[in-house]
Amino acid sequence: MGAIVADDGPSGVKAPDGGWGWAVLFGCFIITGFSYAFPKAVSVFFKELIREFGVGYSDTAWISSILLAMLYGTGPLCSVCVNRFGCRPVMLVGGLFASMGMVIASFCTSIVQIYLTAGVITGLGLALNFQPSLIMLNRYFDKRRPLANGLSAAGSPVFLCALSPLGQILQHEYGWRGGFLILGGMLLNCCVCGALMRPLEPPKKSEAPKEPAEKKAKKKLLDFSVFKDGGFVIYTLAASIMVLGLFVPPVFVVSYAKDLGYQDTKAAFLLTILGFIDIFARPICGMVAGLKWVRPRCVYLFSFAMIFNGFTDLMGSMSVDYGGLVVFCIFFGISYGMVGALQFEVLMAIVGTQKFSSAIGLVLLAEAMAVLIGPPSAGKLLDATGKYMFVFIIAGIEVTTSALVLALGNFFCIKKKAEEPHTKEEAAEREELNKSEDKTPEDAKVDSIEVEQFLKDEPEKNGEVVTNPETCV
Repeated sequence: MGAIVADDGPSGVKAPDGGWGWAVLFGCFIITGFSYAFPKAVSVFFKELIREFGVGYSDTAWISSILLAMLYGTGPLCSVCVNRFGCRPVMLVGGLFASMGMVIASFCTSIVQIYLTAGVITGLGLALNFQPSLIMLNRYFDKRRPLANGLSAAGSPVFLCALSPLGQILQHEYGWRGGFLILGGMLLNCCVCGALMRPLEPPKKSEAPKEPAEKKAKKKLLDFSVFKDGGFVIYTLAASIMVLGLFVPPVFVVSYAKDLGYQDTKAAFLLTILGFIDIFARPICGMVAGLKWVRPRCVYLFSFAMIFNGFTDLMGSMSVDYGGLVVFCIFFGISYGMVGALQFEVLMAIVGTQKFSSAIGLVLLAEAMAVLIGPPSAGKLLDATGKYMFVFIIAGIEVTTSALVLALGNFFCIKKKAEEPHTKEEAAEREELNKSEDKTPEDAKVDSIEVEQFLKDEPEKNGEVVTNPETCV
């Protein structure tokens, strides 16, 4: 599942769509993999933590919940840091935080200390890496941005396939403390990815004396007027309900297999299966959503994906052997990948491009609350009943309910918006700019010639990598 933040880069820069951008894409791929696979992969250590500290399933589930809540809930903080210090410094500090949290957690003597270290500190470090990496990816890619975002999002399932069995091996060889220590060392690679994020600068010939004034007028951390949009309110409500149950099955499926009597390595392999299917589901679903007939009805495809996911949870609750869990992971991987590929495309279609950056921040804040209570509540239910069946049933009901809220709310309550408001706003902005600049018709002609010349000289006008002392490490 991913987050998108506003690109505050220089407005006169054209994305290179390649070159060093491929190195930025590689860094974003790794950051996305760590950010979304790590909270799920940590679940392979839960059994050992339960034995070590004498706690219940709900207590260990808080670790994954806190990690995800920090990733979702610190969006505004990340935006402020990036605007103040830039992407690369924030990512370097975030990499140190992510690593430090896991290293300190390996020396903890209580579950509460693990909440603060592996949960809060590591979660904050991952968040400080994830959003800036998306900003840089959007700055480096324009025409190839869908391809770049698709490849970057594939980092989540790829890392899930790798980290889950790796965590099981580390636990078997070195215990949970040694495993946490080694994973903390691996997270230092986030600093390397941060170092790849070289900033772009407008070409020297371009002159934009009034750009700072425009930026100050446009710079707004959060635009709360989106709550006046009924479609946004319905989407936020549906997304919050969905997140209550969406992350529960990946967190508990390994423990489910272990309780059925299967070996630890065999149980951890279930997450590898889920991640492998997810790798192919995301780009394929993105291609389908881009079709001319499907794109205008993308909200209903998203609703179908959620219903598919909820139905998979309900069927998974009936699994009584390893084969049943394997089938569950295959279908869950497909539906989970569909949800991940469509959620932000639907939000953009509802609120429009102008308000998308504010809308996504507010949605993530709402989802953070649901992420924080979802898995622990499922753990409480498991402690009370001792049966995984009820956990999967509740998760399936929550995700299916969110699909119905979105589809029915969109069908009965939301009318398709005309594009006129957006064009009027843009026209008003253009008129204000023209008035402020007091342009004559001759100036306008000169500007049109300059624009044509700019388009002809595209390769020469692309943003270039800056390596001045302020931005270099």
